[in-house]
Formats: sequence, C-alpha cells, structure tokens
Amino acid sequence: QVQLVESGGGLVQAGGSLRLSCAASGRTFSGYAIGWFRQAPGKEREFVAAIWWSSGRTYYADAAKGRFTISRDNAKSTAYLQMNSLKPGDTAVYYCAASRLWVARTTTSYEYWGQGTQVTVSS
Repeated sequence: QVQLVESGGGLVQAGGSLRLSCAASGRTFSGYAIGWFRQAPGKEREFVAAIWWSSGRTYYADAAKGRFTISRDNAKSTAYLQMNSLKPGDTAVYYCAASRLWVARTTTSYEYWGQGTQVTVSS
C-alpha cells in the first residue's frame, strides 16, 4: 500500500522559512515524480514544484522559483520542499503526490496523495 505522509508545516512570520517533508512508502518511486501542490481556502489546488525521483530533475511553478527548493533523499525515501522568504500569500495546505508523468502539473496526473500539512504565514 502506497503512503505519502507530509510533515513540517506550521505558523511562521513573513520572511521566514519552513521545510516540508514527504515520507514515501509502499513502493519504489523510481519512475515516478514527486510533486508538491498547495490549496488555499476557497481556491483550487495549485502546482508548486516537482522532482523526478531517479534523476533529481526539478521543475517549479513561477510562484516558487527563487524561493522554494525541492529535493529528495533516496536513502530515506523522503522528498522535501524548502520554502524561504515566505509570504502571507503562501498560506495554504501543502500536499505531496506521486505521478508517472513528467512534468505533471495537474492534479489529475497524480496517482497518490498525502493528507496535507498546513502552512500559515503571518504578516
């Protein structure tokens, strides 16, 4: 059974940083991309960043470029999203997900999802 479990969310002041983790289990993710999405209240879930598990190739949404960094640790089967210079507009529930497509930027392209972790950025 595939599981993706996010952690690392919390409350941070504007300008601060957080590192989200996505612990993966139940299968090997070679041949998969891990993506991060976020969903703010009243808004659609939007793509943030993705990483191809085997090569480490990355892709970012414009809103994430220069501030967020996606990475993965093969030994720990964990993907990360380092978020710096956070803004109130980054407040959302952040989800990680797995897809066999590259680069998948739509929610329908992802097969497996975590339960999400809340990130709140105060001004």
